[in-house]
Amino acid sequence: MIRSILVPLDGSTFGEHALPLAMSMARRLEASLNLIHVHTLLEATYAELQVFDNTLDQELRSKERAYLQAVQKKVQDRLSVPVTIRNVDGDIATVIREQAESQRADWVVMTTHARGPFGRFWLGSVADELVRSLPMSLILVHPEAHAPDLTVEPVPKHLLIPLDGTPLAEQILEPAVTFGRAMQADYTLLRALTPVYPAMVPAEPAIFGSVAGDIMERVERAHAELKKEADTYLNKTADRLRGEQLNVQTRIVFEDQPGVAILDAARAPIDMIAIETHGRGGLSRLLLGSVADKVIRGSKLPVLVHKPTL
Repeated sequence: MIRSILVPLDGSTFGEHALPLAMSMARRLEASLNLIHVHTLLEATYAELQVFDNTLDQELRSKERAYLQAVQKKVQDRLSVPVTIRNVDGDIATVIREQAESQRADWVVMTTHARGPFGRFWLGSVADELVRSLPMSLILVHPEAHAPDLTVEPVPKHLLIPLDGTPLAEQILEPAVTFGRAMQADYTLLRALTPVYPAMVPAEPAIFGSVAGDIMERVERAHAELKKEADTYLNKTADRLRGEQLNVQTRIVFEDQPGVAILDAARAPIDMIAIETHGRGGLSRLLLGSVADKVIRGSKLPVLVHKPTL
């Protein structure tokens, strides 16, 4: 059961673009909404300039508090569920993760990037770090230049769920279905397959002509076999979800770059993407590095990401 949603804000209208979807979720899941801002000490931010002044820092805290209270009132006026605020000192990504854990948040909803009047350009790198480290589901919303309209709550109605055939990738299904049930959404399971190419092509035209048909026939057979296996896998997964009274479609595409395939498939009626990250760092980032990262950066739709239990 979803009881708590955490929304990090940086003091800008960019960051506030996470609020409409978070409010929509809170209303439909009857979950509390917790708004936080991370205060960065002036002493730490400008130490090299030696301009730290405690009075300036306190003034900044007061402005941050006033900002949070103003947002809290606007949101609370539209929701019957509790809306809380908190301004916490520390490293931004660390504080968000610790607050999400200490408040037992079930979801974190935030924009992919923003620049607040109280701090530096931070949400881009912070979102990237949280994608790999948050133990709960994270929804990333791409901000617009204009201020968000809190009177209009988005209700995603069709989720695209890319799967790679592994149990790790399938762990996205639980949070995606939980979200989708609240929105009464449909689902499309997508499998992106890498095309098969001939290992070598004869240089001599006469030789090429004699074997071209055989090469193409082998490629077509390989593609047919891959498609058959993917179709069996997707339908088995879809049937399991259909048994839960969910409306599920399947789709298979051939594309060298899975990230490109996902972004290309994310067209109407798709209005949200849900993808597993595999959550590994460094050279073993796997799906995050090769696919999920491209999807997060390239999609204009909200993206639900989840770090699997390995």
